Amino acid sequence: MKTVSRLIQQFIPDHYQLSLTLDRKGRAFNGLMTMSGTSVGDSNKITVHAKDITIESATVDGKLASFSAGENDELTITVPSSQQGAHIVVIAFNGTITDAMHGLYPCYYEHDGVKKELLATQFESHHAREVFPCIDEPEAKATFDVTLTTEQGTTVLGNMPVKQQNIQNDLLVTTFDTTPRMSTYLLAWVTGELHRKTATTKSGVEVNIWATPAQPASGLDFALDIATRTIDFFDEYFDTKYPLPKSDHVALPDFSSGAMENWGLITYRETTLLADPASTSISSQHYIATVIAHELSHQWFGNLVTMEWWNNLWLNESFATLMEYVAIDALHPEWNIWLDFSTTESIMALRRDAIDGVQSVQVDVHHPDEIGTLFDGAIVYAKGARLLRMLQHYIGHEAFQTGLKTYFAKHAYKNTVGDDLWQALSAASGKDITDFMNTWVTQSGYPVVSATEKDMTVKLTQRQFFIGPHNDSDKVWPIPLNSSCTQMPEILVEREVAIERTHTNGLRFNVGDSAHFITHYDSALLRQIIDEIHAGNLTPLDRLQLLNENTLLARAGIIASAELIPLLGAYRSEQTEAVWDIIAMTIGELKKFVENDDISEKQLRTLSASVARAQYERLGWKTKAGELESDTKMRSTILGLMLYGEYPEAIKTAIDLYHATPIEQLDPELRPLIISTTVRHGGDDAIIDQLVAKHKATSSAELQIDIASGITSTKTPERISAILDMIKDETIVRPQDAARWFVWTIRGREGRPLAWQWLQDNWPWVLRTFKGDKSYDDFPRYSANSLVTRQQLDEYRAFFEPMKDIAALSRVITMGISEIEGRVELIERDRPAVREALAKL
Repeated sequence: MKTVSRLIQQFIPDHYQLSLTLDRKGRAFNGLMTMSGTSVGDSNKITVHAKDITIESATVDGKLASFSAGENDELTITVPSSQQGAHIVVIAFNGTITDAMHGLYPCYYEHDGVKKELLATQFESHHAREVFPCIDEPEAKATFDVTLTTEQGTTVLGNMPVKQQNIQNDLLVTTFDTTPRMSTYLLAWVTGELHRKTATTKSGVEVNIWATPAQPASGLDFALDIATRTIDFFDEYFDTKYPLPKSDHVALPDFSSGAMENWGLITYRETTLLADPASTSISSQHYIATVIAHELSHQWFGNLVTMEWWNNLWLNESFATLMEYVAIDALHPEWNIWLDFSTTESIMALRRDAIDGVQSVQVDVHHPDEIGTLFDGAIVYAKGARLLRMLQHYIGHEAFQTGLKTYFAKHAYKNTVGDDLWQALSAASGKDITDFMNTWVTQSGYPVVSATEKDMTVKLTQRQFFIGPHNDSDKVWPIPLNSSCTQMPEILVEREVAIERTHTNGLRFNVGDSAHFITHYDSALLRQIIDEIHAGNLTPLDRLQLLNENTLLARAGIIASAELIPLLGAYRSEQTEAVWDIIAMTIGELKKFVENDDISEKQLRTLSASVARAQYERLGWKTKAGELESDTKMRSTILGLMLYGEYPEAIKTAIDLYHATPIEQLDPELRPLIISTTVRHGGDDAIIDQLVAKHKATSSAELQIDIASGITSTKTPERISAILDMIKDETIVRPQDAARWFVWTIRGREGRPLAWQWLQDNWPWVLRTFKGDKSYDDFPRYSANSLVTRQQLDEYRAFFEPMKDIAALSRVITMGISEIEGRVELIERDRPAVREALAKL
């Protein structure tokens, strides 16, 4: 693909004056953009970005100028007089408001039976150009004066506080204070009917949580508390005050991403901001807290200091992912949030980063169509956060924090590359961070360290870890071993090393799960670690890490999948919620080996119920007065294992609860399980129809998710087909939720073939609805997560390979083929032994 020109190399903007009139009902807008800056290239030409907008006129320095459209969203203006230096460019333009959830778009909701709308923006990564002409690149920072003309009777929000509002020609004209220097992708506004709750930080920043009137006021309190205290925390941690006078957080009914860090005006899905105490689970509250902290950390990482170009997107997202856990751990240490880090970010990163062809954390970007492919949550977010967590442990928390303070002080309101951060951390720690970290962020994949011991000599070997087909790799990493044995080296830089040790205590590596590698222990070393589990000597993090790493080794064929079955026996007395998440995941790993074998599947179900039985009897179905939040969260995992085990009492209780309790009053921790169990075991068409009607009627996004999770569990082919057809019906499924419905349908054995065929038949709809959005590659990615047969592999290859020349899909298709191929080979290789092991239980 052709490399696009960087427009900042020919014109450096300094300030924009932007005036826009928004005609919501007419689905149109028009505006005037005045850009002052400096020409540094060909003095006869100034080129800006403009996409899908009509240019009415252009002047340069007060003189009418000619203009022409070019490739790659470029609009070239001919300067009337040839002169380098300062210029003022004025462009009049107009455009159309569309339902695509980028640029400027409407959000739909219903309140008291009346259909209503908001208007909102989404400019990341390169969608500002769809609303006004600009230099739409991260490095092209400028200040902005924005004036919006809208209908009366609406709230109008922007990045900055309102400077002035008045009525002109029966329209509301709102002018905002001037922004600090910022990138175009962070500009934002929201208009419509909204209500809010307000608090103030210790430093005087006004914090507002906004939602449509369809959402109860009680749902804003949790977010307000978290947002206010998080800003206070970051003010102190970064030793750099939040740089704006206000921090608005807006829940949008329609939003493609989870949230967006627009400076001073953060936008969210309703499910990632609102927490109604009557219907929101503890798990959802914890998730909402981390999302808010993530977006607020961006106000420093990404907004105050911004990556120079998209190849350094990790400077934004990896750090924000790490800092969301740092902040929430400080605010709520009782949540043990770092266990969640290991059961979410770590697992996601380790699984995807093991597939050959995966991107590295830092990736070259040559064309805007490639930018969307960067937002891989498993790599730029999760893996990047693991690498920064590794660095934090390697240099020490104090040096890490000191380096960040220096980084912000030096680069505020500027742009940086990765080495700028490494230099600040090197200076703070006295260690050479640049070479150490560049190896990790520029190389894809990660190592497995094989540990064997003979005659008190430990042999360590590192090699790249792969799941599925791959080419041989000669990569080597500098690995912080974090060993329980002080005689082991701090960093493993060699491919192979032998170390003598003088004692036989249990030997473990990557203690604390703080580095990005896994360990394959020989049988004797593994037995010592399992003995420590039985003796109660390992922490919950150690226990979940061991089980997770063994599931990865099984996926790779380094150990047999059947070995996971006896390993589960070491966890029967487990009482920690995060570890039970991995136990459930491990049983889930075994399900693919017993499909289409009723006897083996029954044996696995029996194992599931047997493993969970003790905790089921301890926890039961009802929350006990004063019980730990972790037990409340764990109950759903335990019940899920019992229900998969088809334990009659559990199934009956779930169905009875469904019929005896209004759906809104069901325990939000258990509601998805109760609904799905009723649909699978006691449901008929009438129940699903009732659930669909409730889904359409409720304004609770969390209840909608729970219903969708439940009804997509049906085993009936006719109902599965009907549910798949609903995905395209926007009166039932919002486009932002389409991928979720698809994933939940294709995950099940009964739904998989129908959902896969539906995707192939309806690809033109996917293309029309999601092309140009960051979620465009969700469908090939998630279908690859679920397909399990060689026939499905051939079908996937035949369907998607012709699309590999599409930049937004190329990598995900290549990886999808490898992922399915690896899974098919694993099933064919390990299925007989897994079934044999189950038969011996």
